[in-house]
Amino acid sequence: MSHLWEDGSGALDGRTEGGGKLMTAAEALSQPAEAFGNDASLEMMWAIKAYQHAEIYFNLISSVDPRYLRLTKEDDLIYTEFKRHFSEMRVDVLDPEKLKSESAKLAWRPFCMEFETLVEDFNYGTLLRLDCSKDYQEENTIFATRIQFFAIEITRNREGYNLPLFERSAKSKGDGVNEQKAEAVAKLAEAKNSACTTLVGERASLST
Repeated sequence: MSHLWEDGSGALDGRTEGGGKLMTAAEALSQPAEAFGNDASLEMMWAIKAYQHAEIYFNLISSVDPRYLRLTKEDDLIYTEFKRHFSEMRVDVLDPEKLKSESAKLAWRPFCMEFETLVEDFNYGTLLRLDCSKDYQEENTIFATRIQFFAIEITRNREGYNLPLFERSAKSKGDGVNEQKAEAVAKLAEAKNSACTTLVGERASLST
């Protein structure tokens, strides 16, 4: 299996991307959100970090069979508890009300707090796709906590909802390779025909 965030930070945490400035931003963002008040520049860094997390994750599930991914050390527990708390919740296409309404927040709170000490930054802001068959487009994105992201994306991966993304990406890459092969064959055939024409011309010239 492929593993991510085995230590709670890792590749999808944004700390390995983009050089010194980004590292500084990531270090700042490791502090509790309430430490910064309403600083607009810090809000922008939070947004950048969330976007990078989303971009890396989407590239990952487009490149690796998501059914075999592990996102945390606690994947099994997160999946089990999510299914226990939200057995009727549809995860392929999310209803924003199931995440953002006052009743939804009350329902999510006990689940989220179970992972306060088990999943690092469990309540950090993260971007979540509403329709798992689509990319992170503005109209297809909702803001959620990290543990909500884990719960829903682990379920999507295990139950095969993210698989079509990987299959489409693999087919697209395969088609690209086939196109390159076809182009190479065509060029080879063209070169062969050109060589034959030249050879025939040279023979005709010698016979006269």
